[in-house]
Order: sequence, then C-alpha cells, then structure tokens
Amino acid sequence: MTRITILTVGKIKEKYLRDGIAEYSKRLGKYCRLEIVEVTDECTPDRASAAEEGQIKRVEGERLLRCIRDTDYVIALAIDGTMLDSVELSGKIEKLGVQGINSLVFVIGGSLGLSDEVLRRADYRLSFSRMTFPHQLMRLILLEQIYRGFRIMRGEPYHK
Repeated sequence: MTRITILTVGKIKEKYLRDGIAEYSKRLGKYCRLEIVEVTDECTPDRASAAEEGQIKRVEGERLLRCIRDTDYVIALAIDGTMLDSVELSGKIEKLGVQGINSLVFVIGGSLGLSDEVLRRADYRLSFSRMTFPHQLMRLILLEQIYRGFRIMRGEPYHK
C-alpha cells in the first residue's frame, strides 16, 4: 500500500478546515497509508525585508528537509510547477506506484512558499493554479485531489 505524507509548514487553526482534513484523511485510509506532518512556521514580521523572508524560508525549509527520507519521492507544491487535471494527477500517482515508488511526500510551504533547497530536493513540482492559495486551505484541496485520484484509479464514481 502506498504511503503518502503531507509535509507542511504550520498548524491548521480553523475548525472547518480541520474537519474537512479529518474527513478526507479518513476516506483515504482505504487507499493508502496517510500521514500528515507539520513543522513549525516562523513568524513573519510586517514589512519583512527580502533578506528576512529568505531567512524564514531557509529555516522552514531545513525543518521540512529533516522530515524527508532519501527514498521518498517528493512532490513540491509550487506556483511554477506543472499544472495537471485530476485525471492526470491520478495517472501520475498510479505510474509512480507501478515504477515501485511506494512513498510519496507532498510538500506545502508556509505563507512565503518553499525554500530553494526544498525545491531542489523535489522530484516533481506540482501547481494547482497560477493563483495563490492560503497554505492551510491548500492542505484540504490537496487531500481532496489525492482522494479523487485514487477513486479515478479504481474506476469508482466521483463528482465531475
């Protein structure tokens, strides 16, 4: 069974997001071994300089990289990544499984995004849109799409 880790910066504060994440986590239990790993986010001061923002991303990136094993296939969520539709994402996950990759790590950065070091470690960059989404909401969207992907793989009905 595929192991999927959602590796993310920060905790979810809003109850409605926690409830949605819990629901999709439960649904995914029949398709994969799911783990959600949160690393601590750094406080970003108002009007932070580019240097301060870079340092914050580096610190968060180091925390993320400590959670990634050499054998993990890393998919970084990045605005400059490849955009896939739901069927294509399903096919990507399925193809990786056929290739013997059984540990996928999806990485969601903090409010400033991912460090260059994390992006270099990534095996694939995935974009959900050219728009920017709150990283807390992105976790729920990602889980829904992974769930949808497994339903597609298995030929089970899903909402279009």
